Amino acid sequence: MKVVYMSLTGQTRKFVSKLSSEAIEIKKDNYFKINEPYILIVPTYAYEITSIMDEFIDFEDNLKYLKGVCGSGNLNFNKMFCFSAKNLSKKYNVPLIHCFEFHGREMDVDIVNREVNEYGKS
Repeated sequence: MKVVYMSLTGQTRKFVSKLSSEAIEIKKDNYFKINEPYILIVPTYAYEITSIMDEFIDFEDNLKYLKGVCGSGNLNFNKMFCFSAKNLSKKYNVPLIHCFEFHGREMDVDIVNREVNEYGKS
């Protein structure tokens, strides 16, 4: 299963580089069609990220292959921690797989690798 992600500050990119799955980075206004199951990993930047991800998910058949969402953020954001991932999970009715802080710890990488493998089997 593929990992599709967006990174504005490099924290999410750094996390994704530790994963064992093939990953593709989304750039603003540079959407592409994906023809296989994927999970989305997004940082937390309120509505800016959510709207960019909405455009990607709604592009062609991308929603059809979305299996779940992970989020990165800063615990200092309190209720806004991983807001984008939580919002997308709810909006598109897919699981919120995991939330992690900044570029994640080894435990976070292990959790996401395991979950990507599990979702890839279904």
